[in-house]
Amino acid sequence: MPHQVRGIIAGAKGATVKLQDILVPDPGPGEALIRVKACGVCHTDLHYREGAINDDFPFLLGHEASGTVESVGDGVSNVAPGDFVIIAWRSPCGTCRSCLRGRPWYCFASRNAQQPMTLADGTPLSPALGIGAFAELTLVDAGQAVKVNADASPQAAGLVGCGIMAGLGAAINTGGVIRGDSVAVFGCGGVGDAAIAGARLAGAHTIIGVDIDDRKLEWAKEFGATHTINASQTDPVEAIRKLTRGNGVNVAIEAVGSPITYEQAFYARDHAGTLVQVGVPSPDMKIELPLIELFGRGGSLKSSWYGDCLPSRDFPMYIDLYLQGRLDLDRFVSETIPLDGVEDAFHKMERGEVLRSVVVF
Repeated sequence: MPHQVRGIIAGAKGATVKLQDILVPDPGPGEALIRVKACGVCHTDLHYREGAINDDFPFLLGHEASGTVESVGDGVSNVAPGDFVIIAWRSPCGTCRSCLRGRPWYCFASRNAQQPMTLADGTPLSPALGIGAFAELTLVDAGQAVKVNADASPQAAGLVGCGIMAGLGAAINTGGVIRGDSVAVFGCGGVGDAAIAGARLAGAHTIIGVDIDDRKLEWAKEFGATHTINASQTDPVEAIRKLTRGNGVNVAIEAVGSPITYEQAFYARDHAGTLVQVGVPSPDMKIELPLIELFGRGGSLKSSWYGDCLPSRDFPMYIDLYLQGRLDLDRFVSETIPLDGVEDAFHKMERGEVLRSVVVF
């Protein structure tokens, strides 16, 4: 019997989102029905609304979420009703060529719920990142539901499901930051600040936050940046070299998704340094670099997909660090809002006024 609940729907490209009645099925085999407790407002949701991901409208937005398991379908053993979970947008299949190589964080056949959620008139919905958590209930593949310690704040825990994990993982998993490293992070929004927090957690000695907004640079300091650079006032590459004895950093993390900041991050590295791109570019963006520089500088140029995380391994670990007081997830929550406040939250995000607005149910 479908459950009728309310959800935030993007019905057409660029249109204001609406709170509408939706129908959510009971879980089938391998699926889990989640009662959402909190869901962050992420840039990716705005990209869906603007048609920048694809044009499979209408979308049920929301994906950075935590909640409790309401019920599960046949064959589900990893979670049970009542469990507190973070919803992941990757559920490794275990059988694709990447999973079989021992790299499930690159799974090429990640699973989602098989049954569609719909509008009240039966129109199928496209859930954002296979989740659709701006709703009181959502249906996901059971592998997307990762059980964590229920003592965690739902608002903070939900953010681990996307932006925080992307940033932490870019520093720790993809960038391989270790004790004593120097790190520069270009873009000090939610993902960039999570990368700064990850670099600090990994023991980096010098952590440099780069942005063009002084407010964001102050946020960067709160998460562990030892130095900040306003790139609208000074050349960030020159400034980073001055802070690193003329060498550049061991790891440069690009968290904007811009050719300009990518090039700056490329030249801000030390020789044989690592560049990690976690910022999401638009499809029309291009980067042009002299091939001799790619060869001569050495090192690694990497893209970080979801922080190269394995949710079943990483989510519980970071929640435990949060509960131990070693990772301040609460600081990422700028405000809590009702479900009908998502459109206003998009505008605040575009103006750079918040790290994260979080819908609470």
